[in-house]
Amino acid sequence: MRRVGVVAALAAGAGVFAATVPAAANQPVPWQMGMQPAATAVHDHIHSFAAFTFWIIVPITLFVAGLLAYVAIRFNAKSNPVPSRTTHHTGLEVAWTLIPILILVALAIPSFRLLYEEVVIPPSDLTIKVTGYQWYWGYEYTGLISDKQKPVTFDSVMLEDAKRKDPIRQPRLLAVDNEVVVPVGKVVRLQLTGADVIHSWAMPSFGVKMDAEPGRLNETWFKAERPGVYYGQCSELCGRDHAFMPITVHVVTAEQYAGWAEAARHDLDDAYRRLAAAVASDATRLATR
Repeated sequence: MRRVGVVAALAAGAGVFAATVPAAANQPVPWQMGMQPAATAVHDHIHSFAAFTFWIIVPITLFVAGLLAYVAIRFNAKSNPVPSRTTHHTGLEVAWTLIPILILVALAIPSFRLLYEEVVIPPSDLTIKVTGYQWYWGYEYTGLISDKQKPVTFDSVMLEDAKRKDPIRQPRLLAVDNEVVVPVGKVVRLQLTGADVIHSWAMPSFGVKMDAEPGRLNETWFKAERPGVYYGQCSELCGRDHAFMPITVHVVTAEQYAGWAEAARHDLDDAYRRLAAAVASDATRLATR
């Protein structure tokens, strides 16, 4: 019985660890070549479009490289001492005009479809105003619980190395003191502006990148499809500490978000403690089923 209990405890611990480790998959990794795993439908479509364009670009590149090599060998002065006097070829000129047009049309159709999906914001469940400062982010949750309640506002600053308690959960140069918390499967509208210079709010796993410009309010959106902790950075050169403006978004269940939102109205630090406890409790419960 004791051995069974030990095995059960190890299994539960492994389940909790597995529930927390996926956060590492939502951040850059050493020697990463491709894009981060998609956490939204938009980014999934960006992946598909990138793969589609890749298989168009590769044949074109190989064809042009092969054609250049053939011309260099076949028509150099030694191999072809008497050059041709041909000045034009109607069929060839029609072909190299029509084929690029068809290729561009094939690229334009899915490109415009993806652009429309990114630009047109569906009815939102939550609106967050994002303000870029030198060199941190400010967030304002409008209508956190209801439109009549006072907005919840806070600043988000990069954690210093000495304050990082979990190197996996709080990666260096990407972890912040106050995370953006959003519910999974809900449309989140972002309204972005800058307080001093131009910044850019970028979250690779969401396929989101939008400038935060002083005197202007830009909008974008995302709908995270799976819980987890996601990391991004300011992607517009904004001064001395541009490299130290990370973004952390914690996507949680609707119940966890509701608990955090209610607590955040009174005490933000307590809200994060409650959220961490709720996430750990849910992970333990799932692991012991």
